[in-house]
Amino acid sequence: MFKPVLITAGLAGIAVFALGGGTAKAERAVPIPASKTDVTASGPQTAIFAGGCFWGMEAVFEHVKGVRKVTAGYAGGTRETATYDQVSTETTQHAEAIRVVYDPAKVSYATLLRVYFSVAHDPTQLNRQTPDSGYSYRSAIFPQSPAQRGVAAAYIAQLGQAHVFAKPIVTKIESGSFFPAEDYHQRFFDRNPNHPYIVTFDKPKVAAFRAGFPQLAS
Repeated sequence: MFKPVLITAGLAGIAVFALGGGTAKAERAVPIPASKTDVTASGPQTAIFAGGCFWGMEAVFEHVKGVRKVTAGYAGGTRETATYDQVSTETTQHAEAIRVVYDPAKVSYATLLRVYFSVAHDPTQLNRQTPDSGYSYRSAIFPQSPAQRGVAAAYIAQLGQAHVFAKPIVTKIESGSFFPAEDYHQRFFDRNPNHPYIVTFDKPKVAAFRAGFPQLAS
């Protein structure tokens, strides 16, 4: 049974307090600079991000204006081993990830990256996101074009040079296919609002996103 705990200095500058009784409070996100570069594109585009449990990642990006659809899944590894039971063994090389389909006329790839680094996860945690530990919970970006790869790499360098975070960014840029997760993982936040994990770790993320990016929140 999951037990709420006290967490500090988590979520990339957001102080998250998971208190007894399953309640949680999220402070405002520490502002991070916008990317100096961006992807020029038209028509529906796809971005794939990994950063801990896909429930919370999915929940944050579902609330971003301009995002058409978010799918929880597994990035890297092979199709044959892209199941929750196998990925959980930490032997398949997958990361829990999300596939974001978005309208670049309404939200840019650079803006999605800013949300990703600011509130969706903590990019300084290596192979874990509190309270989850393992290679499948790593911080990684899976670019879907050379342009995305260039912008992601430049933004990681920009944030590092600006010392936005107290610790080094460990986010990796990787290659690999995306495989949708099982149906019961999709829209888990919306379908299970009172789940202890959702209440303690993911509702604060969504609240922090709304507070830090009110102009983007849908």
